[in-house]
Amino acid sequence: MSGSEGYERPGIAGSGAIACGIAACASALGEVRLWARSDVSAWRAEERAEAECAKVDGATPRMIRVTTRIDDLAECDLIVESVKEDLDVKRELLGTLGEIGDADLASTTSSLSVRELGERSGHADRVFGLHVFNPVPRMELIELCLPDAMRDGAADRARAWCAALSKTPVEAPDQPGFVVNRLLFPYLFDAVRVMERTGMPAADVDACMQLGAGHPMGPLRLLDFVGLDVAAAIGQSLFDDTGEDRYRAPGLIEELIGEGKLGRKTGAGFYNY
Repeated sequence: MSGSEGYERPGIAGSGAIACGIAACASALGEVRLWARSDVSAWRAEERAEAECAKVDGATPRMIRVTTRIDDLAECDLIVESVKEDLDVKRELLGTLGEIGDADLASTTSSLSVRELGERSGHADRVFGLHVFNPVPRMELIELCLPDAMRDGAADRARAWCAALSKTPVEAPDQPGFVVNRLLFPYLFDAVRVMERTGMPAADVDACMQLGAGHPMGPLRLLDFVGLDVAAAIGQSLFDDTGEDRYRAPGLIEELIGEGKLGRKTGAGFYNY
């Protein structure tokens, strides 16, 4: 099933920013298939993947085969699920992917239990966590979650593929948020609470953390980049797991979501774009 690069025939199930970023990185190694649900999504994915390839050394857009037929992933030896951060949506897709072939199955979940995804999909011995970070071409870390139930050889294949992508895999415990989001989101939400208490402009809060703490991006602009709806969903998952209020999205985030201001993707959030 695998060579020195871990996998020889990878596929990506999804067409968003993360999916296209992974496809671009994988295209530097060889052909990769990218599945989208609709013709419109496929057209957008082709454009996005081509743009992402320009950011990756050796990436080749022609090596990315975009399809709307899920059976075109049947011959893949790895399929990475990268769809909406929803347990039922991911479980259903992983179940389908497991039935069309014998590939190892990875999920890009950032806040769900990998073990539960595997069990509920019916393929617990094949599912592992592959949490990449956006923008994928630039970010070096992959949080790799390798459940005990994985079949022989899958963990080694996963590690080798991460290395072949020039990423640094860090094996993380199977807990919602893994390590990064578990530590990051209380900080992001606290920045919003500072705004709520003091009335400081978003730009000033961000400037404090960029210039005073050396962060490349301020917390409020980062929330806009992640998407306020996504951030709130991740926070809710972390709250459900821990019961700790620091993981609950502040009221200002909920207000912005209610106004349809979700961050960069809608043109407005804490900033206007």
